[in-house]
Amino acid sequence: MAKENYTVNNVDSFIITGFDHLPNQKLLGFLILIAYMLILLGNSINLCIILTDRHLHKPMYILICNLAVVDIMYSSTCSTTMISVLLAEIKTVSYYSCISRVFLYSLGDFTVCMALTLMAIDRLVAIRLPLRYHSIVTNSRTCGFIILTWLIAISLMVVVTLMADNVPYCQPVIRYVFCEYSAMIRAACINPEPYFFIPAMLSLWPLCGQFPFILCTYAVLAYSVTKLSNSSRKQMTNTCLSHLVVLLSFYLPKLVSILLTRIGVVLNLTERNAIFIIASLIPPLINPTVYCIRTKEIRKRLADIFLHKKIVPTHLKSISIALSS
Repeated sequence: MAKENYTVNNVDSFIITGFDHLPNQKLLGFLILIAYMLILLGNSINLCIILTDRHLHKPMYILICNLAVVDIMYSSTCSTTMISVLLAEIKTVSYYSCISRVFLYSLGDFTVCMALTLMAIDRLVAIRLPLRYHSIVTNSRTCGFIILTWLIAISLMVVVTLMADNVPYCQPVIRYVFCEYSAMIRAACINPEPYFFIPAMLSLWPLCGQFPFILCTYAVLAYSVTKLSNSSRKQMTNTCLSHLVVLLSFYLPKLVSILLTRIGVVLNLTERNAIFIIASLIPPLINPTVYCIRTKEIRKRLADIFLHKKIVPTHLKSISIALSS
């Protein structure tokens, strides 16, 4: 049906058509479902372990909790739509559901950048100012900065979402694989280019501002680690490597997309959708795995749970040692 045959009044839902031309849609749907279940499982385990163990109520673990919450929200927003389309074959999404998903997906995307920046600053202070770390980085300050980043992200994403909500729509077809800002704007009865300026500026800030800043912090960390003793150097290297894996898994798909565009490579719709899927599912899948494997305290608590060890609080251990002596 031609674009001009639609009016604003009859677009009360959208049809997701990004998977229509793909073979083996069920297989892709099962892969996305498995990935999503692993994301929920891994991040939920991290959250439960940290929240239930008072000894892990420290700034670094609070930041890990924040990242886990963002990952669950970020992946749920797009995964549920893709699973519904591919496995349940429900391609229709209501207008207000689509708008809310645009807000939540954009919010998750921006908040992840802020969370990674806070984690890099935490590691920088820990290595550069180890004696003052506990007085500078406290639980209350960490929670305060997390709340601040959420408020900033919510304020900015409300503006972006209102832009998508206030344009006239004349075709109920989204050619991408889930509800996302650019997909909705391209479905509107407008010239889309002016509406990409503000989102482009917001996406350039993490890529051109926060990402180089985080890389600089790790350069400083790498220099500082060389001055530590062998045991401390190994511990901090492991910590920094885990953070770098998380960082690159999030930024690499975005950088690849931008670089390919800049050198003149024209990505077709399938390739763009593939980058969207990778960027949305791989980082939340990697993050809990990295922190479970690379973080000694979480790894130890997991071992205690699976081996059915009785966990005795530290202060009770001290009392029992004193009584036995």
